[in-house]
Amino acid sequence: MLSTLSKKMLMCLTGLFLAFFLLIHFLGNLQLFLPQEQAHLQFNAYSHFLAGNILIKIISYVLYASIILHALDGLIITVKNKKTGAHYVSDHRGRASKWYSRNMGILGTLILIFLVIHFQNFWYVYKFGAPPLDERGNKDLYVLVIEVFQQWWYVLIYVLSMVALCYHLIHGIHSAIRTLGLFHPKFVKWFKIIGISYSVIISIGFALMPIYIFFTAK
Repeated sequence: MLSTLSKKMLMCLTGLFLAFFLLIHFLGNLQLFLPQEQAHLQFNAYSHFLAGNILIKIISYVLYASIILHALDGLIITVKNKKTGAHYVSDHRGRASKWYSRNMGILGTLILIFLVIHFQNFWYVYKFGAPPLDERGNKDLYVLVIEVFQQWWYVLIYVLSMVALCYHLIHGIHSAIRTLGLFHPKFVKWFKIIGISYSVIISIGFALMPIYIFFTAK
């Protein structure tokens, strides 16, 4: 059995990897904001490159493992803290804990549900379905994205999930810094600013993608 410290370190490392992956995923998906014809071909070419690159495949397996381990570790910690009456992460610095720090388990569950829906709509169909091909012979993931983001209820779920992700990231990055022993009083303000800025920019950026497509796609 893993010790409490080991569980926190596992949560920290998998969480930081997932946060870094979000940045890479975000940068790749910025192509969706290009003019529609350019976005169509460029996004499909990008997706085709990722699907056929052996290094990306290895990273994808690490990603799947990180999601599973992060979720399981979060579940174990949440259940344990519920039994002991503790918060998700105890704060011994005399500050009142934020509502999102007390509800990381709920936020994490909402994000996990969203991931299942998201993977089913895009990853599963792209890998195991029969999507059409674009004019270059690549699987037309762009058309699939347009079709899904034309559904108002999915856009709403997506945006609300990004709100949950934002708060999850804010607290997660803050906790990871403490777990790694980087919580130095001299730099804590800057760590906090960077963590919040990253969380807000990534979450708003992702949320704008379905909104943009919903209102602009023909």
